[in-house]
This record gives sequence, C-alpha cells and structure tokens, in this order.
Amino acid sequence: MPAGAADRLIAAAAGRIRAARPDLVADLDLSSMAALEAARARIRDDDEGDEAVVVAVIRAPDLPRWIVETCVFALSLPADRADAWRRGFTRTLHLAGQPRHLGERFRFAHVAGDGSAGWTAPAPASDVLGLRRLLKTFAGERELRPHAPVTVRVPYPAQYHAGGGPARPPVHRDLYYATARVSVAEGLVHLNHLLAEAVLDGLVGPGDRLTLRPVPRLTGLERTFTAVRAETDVHRPHTLQAYAALTEEL
Repeated sequence: MPAGAADRLIAAAAGRIRAARPDLVADLDLSSMAALEAARARIRDDDEGDEAVVVAVIRAPDLPRWIVETCVFALSLPADRADAWRRGFTRTLHLAGQPRHLGERFRFAHVAGDGSAGWTAPAPASDVLGLRRLLKTFAGERELRPHAPVTVRVPYPAQYHAGGGPARPPVHRDLYYATARVSVAEGLVHLNHLLAEAVLDGLVGPGDRLTLRPVPRLTGLERTFTAVRAETDVHRPHTLQAYAALTEEL
C-alpha cells in the first residue's frame, strides 16, 4: 500500500479513537501503527466490562434494507444512550435469530418492519447475557457479493432523537464497501460501525440518500471520503484496510 494511503488509514483509525475515548489517548501521537496498537492496548486495559453494548439479532440480512434499518436504529437513540455506545466504540454483537419470536422475553429498541433484524438499546454487557446465551453468533461465512449500485433513503424513525443541532437538508452520499475476502458477517460489522458512528456524528440523517457501491477493494479509489472504516487487515496483521467509506456530499 502506498505510504500516503497507509497514512490516511492510520489517521482515520486514530480519529475514531480520539472521538470515542479522548480521555485515554490525549498524550499519544497516534500517527503510526505502533501508536495505534498502544492506544488499543490501553483501551483494553481500561475495559471494566460495563461498557455499553448493542445486540443485533439477525434473521436473514438483505443488505440494502439492513443498512437503512441500522441508520434508523442509531437515529432513534436518546443522547445519553448514544453517547455511552459511542464511548464503547459502538460495540455490537450480531446473533442469529428471529426478533419477532423473542419480543415477549427480550426488549428491542428497534425491529425492522419485515422482522429481518432487531436491535437492543445500548446497555452493559450483563444486561444482555440471557440473549447472548440463547442465540448463536451470526455466521454469514460466504463472501459478500458484488451487485449493481442501489440507492436507499434513510427515513425518520418513529421515535426520532435529534442530535441537538438545527435540522439540515437531506444530502446524498456514496457508500463504498469492500467485498473481496470479506464475509457477510465481517461486512455487517464494518458497515455497522461506519454507519452508526456517521449517524451519531450527524453525517447521516433522516431523508439522506445513500448509494451503495460494492467494490473488491477501496484502495486506489479517487474519491474524497468524509468517513472511513479502517481496521486491521485480518489477512495482513499490523496493516490497516479500508473496509467501508462514505463520500462527501454529492
């Protein structure tokens, strides 16, 4: 990977850490992989097991619908829950199950209209232990399949919690995500973090349009991105890969 591209990925990963836990990394430079790994180790050491976590129960993901519903869920969160979740790096456990069959035993903050997925509100991990013991991790082992670009619109949630600032006009962005050697389960993880944090940062809001553009890899794309999901490349340790990204307004 060219040095400039690697530096941009490091900057994206560092920005995410600073946004979530500025208290732990104020004294770190975060301009190298070694510094990022030191920051991650510090965050792990600080983990007391009570960080906010969300459980997403997935029946059968249709990716465009799942992307919309992920945004709707994040938009519906009150500020205190959203802040706690962001501090925990929008940690989300993806489990396989039928949300509508679980509604009497477990409380979901949002369930997709077709019942394909449901999300619990951000809460300490101990609060969702029963659900985690009941269901298995969503497998999704097949590789993400490329498809023609499709545009989706983010609706207003029934219970909409504005971020505190004035409402802005809807915008249109491209949403790129990598498919080569990325499983469905891995793709959901990366898109979940990118989209949830974009919603919490005000980059994605009600009425916005997102054009989904799957590509084998994001490397080499001559686009300007406003948010990037940069995470360790599972096939090349100590190297970052761009798994998903949002462009600036079109």
